Amino acid sequence: MAHTPQICCLLVEDQVLIGMALQATLEEAGIPIVGPFACAADALACTQQDTPCVAILDYKLKDGPCTELAGALRAQGAPVIIYSGWPHDRETPPELAGLTWLEKPVASADLLQAIATLVPALGSRLLKAAA
Repeated sequence: MAHTPQICCLLVEDQVLIGMALQATLEEAGIPIVGPFACAADALACTQQDTPCVAILDYKLKDGPCTELAGALRAQGAPVIIYSGWPHDRETPPELAGLTWLEKPVASADLLQAIATLVPALGSRLLKAAA
């Protein structure tokens, strides 16, 4: 069964306060959130029913790196943003090559710009919210 992208954002972040801050930023911009999830396994189970229009994943989660989750989301056609304190460098797993990588901390406007770039349908709304 094909997954149909919904106008929502899958948020996967294992640090509670960062997850809450991201959730507030995205909801203020008018983006419905699924999550935040602290574990890739929980988020992966959620994506079995619906494909998000975009996903924001911390690299290191409570149950390990997000590589399997990112791969599953890419296979479903969901754009993925890695939002992590870990640098994007030569040690980054090849499975994450080509993904948008934002190093914490990131200004809200930069996060919204990254989403607008990956999901043009949300672009005008997000750019107004970031202004």
